[in-house]
Amino acid sequence: MELEQIINHIATASAMLYKVIEQGHTIPPLGLRRSARLPWLAAMEQAIQRPLMLITDRNDHALMLADELTLWAPKLSRLFFPEPTPLFYENAPWGLSTRRDRLMVLTTLAESHIPGGVKPSPTIIIAPIRAVMARTLPRREFLKALCSIKIGQVVQPEELLRSWVSMGYEHTNIVVSPGQFSRRGGILDIWTPPSDQPVRIEFFGDEIDTLRRFDPTTQRTVKTIERLAISPAREFISPDPESLQKLNIEETNLSEFHIPLLHPEPSSLLDYLPSRSLILIDDQQAVQDYVQEVEEQAVGLRKGYIKDGELPDDFPVPYLSWGEIEDTLTGKHAIDLGQPADLESLPTGVTNISDTFLPGPRFAGQLKPLMEHLDKLCSQGESVTIVSRQSARLQELWKEHSPFNSPDQYLTFYDASLSEGLTFAPPVGKPVHLLTDGEIFGWRRPELRQRPRPVAEAPEAAYADLEPGYWVVHVDHGIGRFNGLVQRSVDGIEREYLSVEYAEGDLLFVPVYQADRLTRYIGPDAHPPTPTRLGSPEWRTTKTKVKEAVEEVAQDLLELYARRNVVEGHAFGEDAPWQKELEASFPYIETNDQLRVITEVKKDMEAHKPMDRLICGDVGYGKTEVALRAAFKAVMDGKQVAILVPTTVLAQQHYHTFCQRLSPFPVEVEMLSRFRTPQQQKDILERLSRGKVDIIIGTHRLLQGDVVFKD
Repeated sequence: MELEQIINHIATASAMLYKVIEQGHTIPPLGLRRSARLPWLAAMEQAIQRPLMLITDRNDHALMLADELTLWAPKLSRLFFPEPTPLFYENAPWGLSTRRDRLMVLTTLAESHIPGGVKPSPTIIIAPIRAVMARTLPRREFLKALCSIKIGQVVQPEELLRSWVSMGYEHTNIVVSPGQFSRRGGILDIWTPPSDQPVRIEFFGDEIDTLRRFDPTTQRTVKTIERLAISPAREFISPDPESLQKLNIEETNLSEFHIPLLHPEPSSLLDYLPSRSLILIDDQQAVQDYVQEVEEQAVGLRKGYIKDGELPDDFPVPYLSWGEIEDTLTGKHAIDLGQPADLESLPTGVTNISDTFLPGPRFAGQLKPLMEHLDKLCSQGESVTIVSRQSARLQELWKEHSPFNSPDQYLTFYDASLSEGLTFAPPVGKPVHLLTDGEIFGWRRPELRQRPRPVAEAPEAAYADLEPGYWVVHVDHGIGRFNGLVQRSVDGIEREYLSVEYAEGDLLFVPVYQADRLTRYIGPDAHPPTPTRLGSPEWRTTKTKVKEAVEEVAQDLLELYARRNVVEGHAFGEDAPWQKELEASFPYIETNDQLRVITEVKKDMEAHKPMDRLICGDVGYGKTEVALRAAFKAVMDGKQVAILVPTTVLAQQHYHTFCQRLSPFPVEVEMLSRFRTPQQQKDILERLSRGKVDIIIGTHRLLQGDVVFKD
């Protein structure tokens, strides 16, 4: 059965409930199981066309629900409202992506309050409760700051710049990320947080001549627009210097930490919601408990910061308490999805929908009982939907188990991931079943990885980070000191040049279009370099020596790779079925780069040439998982694997990871380091030489002569 059909079944059984919700009646807690809340929400969204908001307890839970909702309601637009990066009372900057995502939500909601403004398409806002608690710019002041400009409008550029600064925009030489603006003569660039691309404003005098969206990387126009809406770039409006002085705030240190001081009226996301909004609380008791936990933590931090003199005694509370949130919710239409259903408070004619959702059976990886269970359900005419990262293999097993049954008749497979399954047993009709990896294998749903948004790099970035006084290197003229950008007139044409000072005061003016020939000097130590003399053979001599040294290294590498190219390597076979099971158990969603590298590593392993590959990546980006999958592939082909690590602690960490991930498979993992006693090391080496250890992880201990692998 398709997921859409499950939603239709739920919609039919909940029709009366949806009707009373649409009429605005107060609804008691529904007591829905966790696995039932999103499909129930998806069915309700089709029946009730109202702005929706879903409040959860923790940030990771909110992210998971936002991701799973794409499967249940693919046509429903989702906006995620993240919690602030720092803790309450912690004077630290908010992350760029956090700031942008929050402002995108606030701008979308604020525009819906403008008479004649653009009404948002069916959208749901998903927010963890700490994001709702955090105080923000009051809606009235946000609306007051919203403005738009259009072609033909007469406005002084200086007036726009002053307003942008007060709205939190940052002045830069080049606009490369949201919340920035720049000016070059009669051209203004600005990147508003809700937009995917910046806009270039060109003036003719004081009249706006053109508005063009452009690609910040290539600086090329994407399209011309007639009007541009400009929203605040921060969740506060910067006051004049005199007001900042009264508040004892330095303009250079102004941040979201100061929202309670700049805007004394407490305000939150809830104040931005349209009047007809429907607020769904994932589980009010869990939310309330988490609020209490956050408040206790915040009170402790406040006391500590006041004691250390980092916070004044009278600093206002930067968040809304649960009582304040509850008061706000009282005046809005809110429904608790999770607490036990209050049957006596249900409106007349509405049945208890929570009783129709039942937990699904669990098989703990036992696939034969699973096939028998599916056979039984299908023979009874009950529809089953399987959502699994192992859907292809399960479908093959089903065909082997029941070759004469069509899997499309009662059984549907989805190659996806959900946290939990369920059985929906309506009052009328046969039950429908949803099984996930949780019920089939006992796996947790992969966690989402949060990645920073990519920041565009404009062509000018080659010199944008250069400051006067920096040492630089010109490919043709050598080492000098950067003096900054200067204007020079040649043949009556004025252009910008990069000024570089060399030995004896000589100056070189590099046209900006040749900026790629200039790079910042990076030396072997902190000592300043000796500047080159312009016009002398000194730099040419240095380049010649370096060229000869590079050619020598290149020749050595060429000979090495020529020898490697004629050596016959071991070609590993294609992925075994267990390889797919291992990869499906990875508790995270793979990044695009990670998937690409894994594919390339497997391709290398299956080739006849010796493998030669270096994988680089920041901490937490999944290098260990790449190594684990490659090691498992080698073991499945009958090989032993040694993993050399630089430290004992890292060896222990990898050993724990490999043991945990490979525990369902007949793979023996061991570790050699100083954490092992001499007797343990002796036993491990003896088992290793007999082929009883498949993967050995260790420090330099692996390089000693007594480490022998089975031939």
